[in-house]
Amino acid sequence: MGLTNNDILKKLRVALKMRDDEIIHVLSLVDFEISKSELGAFFRSEDHPKYMDLQDQILRKFLNGLIILKRGPREERAKKN
Repeated sequence: MGLTNNDILKKLRVALKMRDDEIIHVLSLVDFEISKSELGAFFRSEDHPKYMDLQDQILRKFLNGLIILKRGPREERAKKN
């Protein structure tokens, strides 16, 4: 069985040594707001009653926010005439 989106976020959090507030900041860089309790639901075990599956869109927003955090905002390419 492959990794779930929740597993990927957990592994990235450990590898990058990120706290919950840092993950919330990364998501805010792409204009996505999430509370600590909503974020915590993604890190719970699958048999916990408040566990939530991490949707593809949220993982994509996190990865895009991480790119902005590490590289800076994307610069618009100069239009060629």
